Amino acid sequence: MNTETIAAIATALTNSGIGIIRLSGPEAFEIIDKIYVSPSGNKKLKESRSHQVHYGYIKDGGRIIDEVMVLVMRAPNTYTREDTVEIDCHGGAFIMQEILKIVLKYGARAAEPGEFTKRAFLNGRIDLSQAEAVMDFINAKNQYAMEASFCQLKGSVSNQIRKLREDILYQIAFIESALDDPEHISLEGYQDQLEEMVEKLLEQLDNILKQSENGRILTEGIKTVILGKPNAGKSSLLNLLAGEERAIVTAVPGTTRDILKEHIMLGGLSLHIVDTAGIRDTDDIVEKIGVQKAKESALNADFILYVVDSSIPLDKNDTEIIEFIKDKKAVVLLNKTDLIPVIKEEKIRSLTEKQVIPISAKNAEGIDILENAVKELFISGELAYNNEICITNIRQKQEIKEAYQSMLMLKKSLKDGMPEDFYTIDLMDAYTSLGHVIGESVEDDLINEIFEKFCMGK
Repeated sequence: MNTETIAAIATALTNSGIGIIRLSGPEAFEIIDKIYVSPSGNKKLKESRSHQVHYGYIKDGGRIIDEVMVLVMRAPNTYTREDTVEIDCHGGAFIMQEILKIVLKYGARAAEPGEFTKRAFLNGRIDLSQAEAVMDFINAKNQYAMEASFCQLKGSVSNQIRKLREDILYQIAFIESALDDPEHISLEGYQDQLEEMVEKLLEQLDNILKQSENGRILTEGIKTVILGKPNAGKSSLLNLLAGEERAIVTAVPGTTRDILKEHIMLGGLSLHIVDTAGIRDTDDIVEKIGVQKAKESALNADFILYVVDSSIPLDKNDTEIIEFIKDKKAVVLLNKTDLIPVIKEEKIRSLTEKQVIPISAKNAEGIDILENAVKELFISGELAYNNEICITNIRQKQEIKEAYQSMLMLKKSLKDGMPEDFYTIDLMDAYTSLGHVIGESVEDDLINEIFEKFCMGK
């Protein structure tokens, strides 16, 4: 039970039309009544019905500070499940700070980062996966990340994890009951049932882990590398996608020697694009380093844009790149379609077995087709956004991995014919790991670490 009333500025501390100061805790109404005055001068917000808005002024003693609207919300029907007050004032940074000072002066304590959401978790309003979804929702960089976070906030992850834990707990209880009372509860034939249950759980956990990679792409963006020979038009493509001159473009091969990075939005998805040095054999020491960096970047990429100069024949450098991207998610961009082509679209498609898109980076042609290709590859195809469950959090993913490993250990114990009391050890480990995902049986220091990452006022 929280005995302190906390307060913070809940909107950005910049000049704007409106600002919000939030109070939460047992003395929220007493504090607001000390600093709020209605036009009539006799209204007490402590006596107000829940979820009502009141016009008036914030004062400090006899001094009027600002004209405000005050929202009163009574527990438990609030975000924190505590008595809550929100002061809507003018959005000047100085004004908001002055009102917060007055609120603190009359009994509130300054909230720590994420403390409102932390209280929502501790008071049972949300579980830990939903609390983390709040942070992911705030930090969402695109529509798909927002939808994934919102889905998790609604409880998609929590509901499935709880169902898995219930299934595991039933098995633990059955085994322990049978061991304690073998005369009335038999374990005969139980191993076959448990094996079937383990296979089912492993499949479910595996599906969640596969979806978590999709979640990473949604939230973090697609790590994209532009590959190609020198002067193929890689830097021109980067400039076109970025909408500004980010890379130096010349007719001299080998101009780009270092890694250039840019974040862009394409088809509603976030792409972290890396423009690399042209892939070719060279005696230039600096350019060699650039080529090596290009290959290293491509190895760790989610997606590769292979830019081909359609006006010149393919050579051994192209052969090297084609071999390199064979097992990678990639699209071939047949550039310089404004010139007379010497490379046929069909030929490069047969060599790469990848989608080929004719473009002209110079004339900004073909980018709409590229946009559709990226959406199709990462949404309709490879990613297949799941509206039911999508793990986007690294911590949650690690706990699910631990649960998966515990079930694999149980599977091995069953295969080796180990005694039944061994089964409960692995089952309990999996049960505990899944509990960490939603915040059941989780340590205080981890809770503090998670909420410290939140922004102030949330």
